[in-house]
Amino acid sequence: MSSLIFLPAVDHPELLAAPVAAAIDKLPADVAARIEVAAVDPALADTAAFCEAYGQSLDISANCLVVQGTRGADTRTAACLALATTRLDVNGVVRKLLDARKATFAPMDAAVAETAMEYGGITPLGIPSDWRLLLDARVAALPRAIVGAGIRGAKLFLPGEVLASLPSAEVVEGLAKPVV
Repeated sequence: MSSLIFLPAVDHPELLAAPVAAAIDKLPADVAARIEVAAVDPALADTAAFCEAYGQSLDISANCLVVQGTRGADTRTAACLALATTRLDVNGVVRKLLDARKATFAPMDAAVAETAMEYGGITPLGIPSDWRLLLDARVAALPRAIVGAGIRGAKLFLPGEVLASLPSAEVVEGLAKPVV
């Protein structure tokens, strides 16, 4: 098992995608100070591999999934944050929240291009300002959550309440369902 070295995210922009660093810089200093970053092996960035290699729990690991909802010619995009132990309710809750006829995961190349983040590292900090940010209530309630840092070579560690306080964040009960 590899070890993690936790560093203040505000002091280590080299471990963050540019939009993530910019988003953290815009937060109140006391909020930004609660966000830590740790370098990780990019080959182990996927949630299950990361948790196994670094001795972290899937119960505090949250995945940021980009969803697009369409109604006619209108497309709405949301970044959805759900625990790794749950499955995002794309066709139910997310679709209704986006007021869409159809909701699907955004194509990888589009998500990467629009966020300016790496696939496997997309995080709610620094998403485009016109996107909604939907957080499963279980993520918002965590004392310490693990999310991407915008790059595959790092992870952020922060309280769920910090995620819930992000601009445009909406905490949603039942956004995701436990994986059975």
